Amino acid sequence: MALAETRQQEKGRQGEDLACRYLEGQGLVVLSRNWTCRDGELDVVAVEDGRLVVCEVKTRTTPRWGRPDEAVDQRKLSRLRRTALRWLASHHVGWCEVRVDLISITWPATGEPILQHLRGA
Repeated sequence: MALAETRQQEKGRQGEDLACRYLEGQGLVVLSRNWTCRDGELDVVAVEDGRLVVCEVKTRTTPRWGRPDEAVDQRKLSRLRRTALRWLASHHVGWCEVRVDLISITWPATGEPILQHLRGA
């Protein structure tokens, strides 16, 4: 079981790396990765045109547990928004517009990953 968890964590990290390269290619500037506080974790925090963009990255290798985007529900989105406010406070950033995005990556064992970016989840 520990080996499977390690593989999942590694694939998750690879997915976040891919997501960051994609976001930077789209002109966003990545400010933080895997930022944590008592309210939760932010996978990627970036900025685009003066707007803070919080990206939840979900990577799946198999459809066994559903599509990656199905793992993010309203409760998770609320937690991401609260955590984003904590990020702003901890970095001494005054009010700014915050957008929550979802990056869904399907990465089969063979073949190339498929990345989908949902802005304003």
